[in-house]
Amino acid sequence: MNNQQKQLLAQKLSPEARHVLLNQGTEPPFCGGLLDNKSFGVYHCGLCDLPLFRSTDKFESGTGWPSFYQPIKPEHLCYIEDESHGMLRTEIRCVRCDGHLGHVFDDGPKPTGLRYCLNSLALVFHAD
Repeated sequence: MNNQQKQLLAQKLSPEARHVLLNQGTEPPFCGGLLDNKSFGVYHCGLCDLPLFRSTDKFESGTGWPSFYQPIKPEHLCYIEDESHGMLRTEIRCVRCDGHLGHVFDDGPKPTGLRYCLNSLALVFHAD
C-alpha cells in the first residue's frame, strides 16, 4: 500500500486513531473502547481492515490495553525492534498498511507465552 492510499484511508479516522496508527502513538491505559469487549468476533486493523486477532485469543492482562496471546496469522504482522522510551520492545504493525498496532512481549499466557498488547484505537471489531 502506498502512502497516498494510506492517507486516503486515514481520512475516515479520528485524529487520535491517526496519531496511533500513523505516528506510533499510544492511547492511555484503561480507556480504550475495546479493552472490556467480551463479544465474539474478529479484531481488524483500524486502517486497512486486515483481520488480525480472534476474540477467543484475547485475555485480561491487567495492563490497560486489549491483549491477545496469538494473531490469526503471524504473517499479517510485521515486527520491528523499538528502542524508544529507554527500553527494548518489539513493535507490531499491520503488514498490509504498516499501521502501528502496539507491541508484543514474552510475558503472556500459555500456549504461546506471548502478550500482543494493542491500542483499541488501532483496531476495528467485527462481531460474529
